[in-house]
Amino acid sequence: MTRLTLPFLLLLGVTSTFAQGQPQQPPLATLASAQATPPTGTALTLAQAEATALRNNPQITIGRLRALEAQQYVREQSSALLPTAYLSLTGVDSETGSRIAAGALNNPVLFTRAAAGATVSQLITDFGRTTNLVSGSQFQAKAEDKNAAATTADITLAVDRAFYNALETRELVKVAEETIKSRQTLVDRVGALAKAKLRSDLDLSFANVDLSRAKLLLLESQNNYQASLSALSALLGYQDQQSFDVVESGEEITPPTPDPQPLIAQALQQRPEIASLQFQVEAARKNSNAEHDLWRPTVSALGAAGIAPVRDPQIRNWYGAVGVNINIPVFNGFLYNARGKVADLQTEAARQKLMDLRNNVARDVRISWQDANQAFARLTVTQQLREQANLALDLAQQRYNLGLSSIVEFSQAELGKTEADITDIDARYRYQLAQIVLAYTVGTPR
Repeated sequence: MTRLTLPFLLLLGVTSTFAQGQPQQPPLATLASAQATPPTGTALTLAQAEATALRNNPQITIGRLRALEAQQYVREQSSALLPTAYLSLTGVDSETGSRIAAGALNNPVLFTRAAAGATVSQLITDFGRTTNLVSGSQFQAKAEDKNAAATTADITLAVDRAFYNALETRELVKVAEETIKSRQTLVDRVGALAKAKLRSDLDLSFANVDLSRAKLLLLESQNNYQASLSALSALLGYQDQQSFDVVESGEEITPPTPDPQPLIAQALQQRPEIASLQFQVEAARKNSNAEHDLWRPTVSALGAAGIAPVRDPQIRNWYGAVGVNINIPVFNGFLYNARGKVADLQTEAARQKLMDLRNNVARDVRISWQDANQAFARLTVTQQLREQANLALDLAQQRYNLGLSSIVEFSQAELGKTEADITDIDARYRYQLAQIVLAYTVGTPR
């Protein structure tokens, strides 16, 4: 999430080197441009942003297409269990009674003929190899479904991050605008007092320096806000930046659960990435069984029938035959041994990958839970900081108005208030985002 860091905030304070003379005021056109509020457009809630991303984001479509592709691989593997039939049309003009004498061990006789027929083949059994391949492809298809769900969760989390980033940067723009307004008022008042010789030109120089720093803060905030809208627009599937008016959900802030262990157990059951790897392990195991089944015999049946309306007198006008074929592997240069070993190693690698993912998910849930607790604790502290900064600014302003303190003290109090406002805004949106990240790591997106 984009945040204005403390070093940048400190630039809003008083510099150690005093300006010589009164700085020149920037042109009115520049002031109007710097203080313009970013344009707003269509109102957009978090739920609408998520729904739009799920409908338009190309990554979501890619995940669904891969899942559909995996379903076709299931049909491809299942086709081996179904009969195969094809029609044949043959026409031959030959030297009747001649034979093919070279290029083959057989020596068939050639006859002039025109015939048509059909051939049907059916696998009877290969002792489990094909069924293991089909089962493996089914598990792989289920894994792709879970991968698509994981992609959906990733895009949803990215949209939530961009949405809250837009909310925070917009609030920071408002803080910068309020800072400019208050410091412009101070510059006007100190300028009038300086003309009346009631304040020094040094006070006016300090006031103008602080006003310039506030303008830089506004420029930085506006740039961050526009960048956040660009990121949000891209995630929602738009090629051009949209001027959304992001709307806060107004959800009640609740503390995180006191114990992360139930969340870890829930994540290990619900995270789509874990489910996908579990299916991949099963798919690898089935594929390993299929590779070892290569050593088993294959039994298949074949039938053919047809007619020959144009034929040599020595050929009958129809034909038909059925047969059973049994193939028994004997030796193939250790090919099947190597394929079986490769499949076993791939299965074990998939198991280890699943174990590693489970460990990482447990770690991520624990870290997200700790971040959520820390962000929740910051809410009270930053609220107190903001209240104390407002009080300090009021007191510093009164002392300065009464001539009991210098403008340095007043500038420091203004710096403290701006820093407290930004810190409080950051804490509020950081906790809301921490809750979303925790829900994502558990596998239950909000």
